[in-house]
Amino acid sequence: MPKVCIVFDRVRVEEKMLEEKAIELGHDTKMIDAKITQISTESKKNNFDFGDVVIERCVSYFRGLHFTACLEFLDVPVVNKFEVANNCGNKMLTSLLLKKHNVPTPKTYFAFSSEAALEILDKEGYPLVIKPVIGSWGRGVMPLKDRDTADAIVEVRELSDGPLDRIYYLQEMVKRPPRDIRAIAVGGNVIAAMYRTSRGFKTNIALGAEPISCEITKELEDLCIKASQAVGGGILGIDIMEDEKHGLVVHEINNTVEFKGLAKVAKRNIPKEMIEYAVTSAIR
Repeated sequence: MPKVCIVFDRVRVEEKMLEEKAIELGHDTKMIDAKITQISTESKKNNFDFGDVVIERCVSYFRGLHFTACLEFLDVPVVNKFEVANNCGNKMLTSLLLKKHNVPTPKTYFAFSSEAALEILDKEGYPLVIKPVIGSWGRGVMPLKDRDTADAIVEVRELSDGPLDRIYYLQEMVKRPPRDIRAIAVGGNVIAAMYRTSRGFKTNIALGAEPISCEITKELEDLCIKASQAVGGGILGIDIMEDEKHGLVVHEINNTVEFKGLAKVAKRNIPKEMIEYAVTSAIR
């Protein structure tokens, strides 16, 4: 049986579920802490025991992305691939790829200075939603309802002046029910979906949204498959809104998707599907 390695930087419920399922399926399974692993340009694949396939599950986007690059340098099969992780970890890249591949997605504006961002807001009108191009759990996602709010957010960004603060990602405010849809696609197959309901603006399970089972209709399945293909495929969490005017629209795709909430309402075994896909992709 192929050996499965799970790379982490913090062990969450999902990593424990993956480890338990891999062992249950009969795989020799190893957990690897990215924080204490050292790799150099002189390293060889046989210097390490990364098994037959690595499932990269770092919470830190940058740590996971760079660790994946090292694994690919060593010719170690890894899920997801570097290109996919890069495409999904940056919301701007995701939006561009979705639009390029004709996947319905909210209208999104990009600016590279505070002055240009404010010009977009004045021209397009309020509200728009501002998001950090890199981030998760809804952090930094805020509706800009008027110029005063926009000025305050811009001022904070100007003070912090991090490299990503100079990239402004502004998205139309989608008129939708008080929920969104999280679907998981594994190797191009949609295996589970849920509604994330919330009384507030954000619908993240991490922020208290309730998971409710969602039927995988043909429309939803086709949309998720198309979105998965747009970013390169693999194991993906696809976030979808029900736009009152345009129907289903994809607004985000997650590379190291969390699934403990969805696992509570899913009919299929999510970690089992993930392990089996990783093993199959490694031996192709």
